[in-house]
Amino acid sequence: MQQFNYVRQPSKFRRPLFHLKLSIVILKTTNTTFPLLSIIIFIFQRHAMSTLKDRFIKARAAKGFSQAKLSKLVGISQSAVAAIESGRNKKPTNIAAISEVLGVSPLWLETGKGEMYAAPQADAVSPETAPPSKPTESRLGNAMQNFPKSSKLDHVCYDIRGPVHKEALRLEEEGNKILKLNIGNPAPFGFEAPDEILVDVIRNLPAAQGYCDSKGLYSARKAIVHYYQTKNLRDITVNDVYIGNGVSELITMSMQALLNDGDEILIPAPDYPLWTAAATLAGGTVHHYLCDEENGWFPNLADMEAKITPKTKAVVVINPNNPTGAVYSKEILLEIVELARKHGLIIFADEIYDKILYDGAVHHHIAALAPDLLTITFNGLSKSYRVAGFRMGWMVLNGPKERAKGYIEGLDMLASMRLCANTPMQHAIQTALGGYQSINEFILPGGRLLEQRNKAYELVTQIPGITCVKPMGALYMFPKIDTGMYGIHDDMKFIYDLLVQEKVLFVQGSGFNWPKPDHFRIVTLPYVYQIEEAMMKLERFLKNYRQ
Repeated sequence: MQQFNYVRQPSKFRRPLFHLKLSIVILKTTNTTFPLLSIIIFIFQRHAMSTLKDRFIKARAAKGFSQAKLSKLVGISQSAVAAIESGRNKKPTNIAAISEVLGVSPLWLETGKGEMYAAPQADAVSPETAPPSKPTESRLGNAMQNFPKSSKLDHVCYDIRGPVHKEALRLEEEGNKILKLNIGNPAPFGFEAPDEILVDVIRNLPAAQGYCDSKGLYSARKAIVHYYQTKNLRDITVNDVYIGNGVSELITMSMQALLNDGDEILIPAPDYPLWTAAATLAGGTVHHYLCDEENGWFPNLADMEAKITPKTKAVVVINPNNPTGAVYSKEILLEIVELARKHGLIIFADEIYDKILYDGAVHHHIAALAPDLLTITFNGLSKSYRVAGFRMGWMVLNGPKERAKGYIEGLDMLASMRLCANTPMQHAIQTALGGYQSINEFILPGGRLLEQRNKAYELVTQIPGITCVKPMGALYMFPKIDTGMYGIHDDMKFIYDLLVQEKVLFVQGSGFNWPKPDHFRIVTLPYVYQIEEAMMKLERFLKNYRQ
């Protein structure tokens, strides 16, 4: 099979050429030509489809509305309408309301699929002529109750996509360009999946239309087993592997299967906040052990042990770390293992960034250091293979599984309840884990990820009052800001004010369960020129900022 070079061609020419090569590959390598030809036709048709702005302008013209009238009817600003029609806003969040006013199908308006006009409903009544609505009554004659958020969510938070992010979306709808350094999503910054992965997914689509085993495709799980065998995890089988719709789903499952109300779990501070949210939602009590900024953000082992109680079930280790970028030494991992051994804890190892390492840093799999302990390792394709939208993650159980039969039974039950992970995308796993690892092109000297890490670190540490531990892995850094110099007592307000004034989006440190308002996270995925722009705006903002 021909190898496709996805690095050297400009992106605007690369994908059409890739699709042409893909059609040749498929025709040469499969006998199931009809459905695959349909896929190829669909790919080319997709490039020929009208854009959102074209459909939007067509629908508004068909109604005879001016931009001003449409904005008034929908309840948005005229500049928000103009932003859609100019193509600046390609993903408006109020498609449903706009479609209703324009009288077109929301599916057609947003994607171009289906008919422009939805089938009319019988006896339809316009809003102007509809009689006043009455309270809906139940069978007992009482007005229908309101439905508040479940109290189980009262202490659950995920500020990476929280209130400040919602304000950024609102500003975008008004036509503002937001420089987003808040989410570790590679695709918007030009990081594309290796072509070989896309080829294999598409070639397997005809045979991937049904459910698969609730744990995942055998071939994908076998590839995961082989990968970890090379990392000295020798006792795992395909039955120890669970494939999920991203690591996020598996984190939630792993917490729900383990924790009873009041059970305790140790999670780092700062953390990836989904861990705290999932454990809390499962009824657990989270104790955050501190990571020491003065020691390269390594876990504070004394603080960790001080927070272990008879109710503690497990400890979470995020390595390489999000949000700090720390890569833990073998010595610190062995000390964590010893604490887990001493207190009989499960180790949850979040290792999604294990291939994104800088300056010669080495990643050690903690499961390989603790074969006598129950460890659950999490990883996936989103970061190293740049396919976050595929939502492909896995968790691997290692160690004395006979002591966790009930827990495994719970995991099996939860895996079965969601039937299975996305079947077509599982075909990417075997291809991704085998052969050439293209991530190395980005982390070695001259690679984008390394150069962007270097530039972000250089510029942010030049800003008065900001210091930062240089990240050795992952896609983030976690700078410290002098709150006394800038009078900052509310880090969310600081991030919000920066967004409103400079149109740059970061995430506040408290969003990662850091206990003080003196840190924030920067994503280092943007191009160097975007990082330079963001740091310039941050420095300009801080010159006159006081809370």
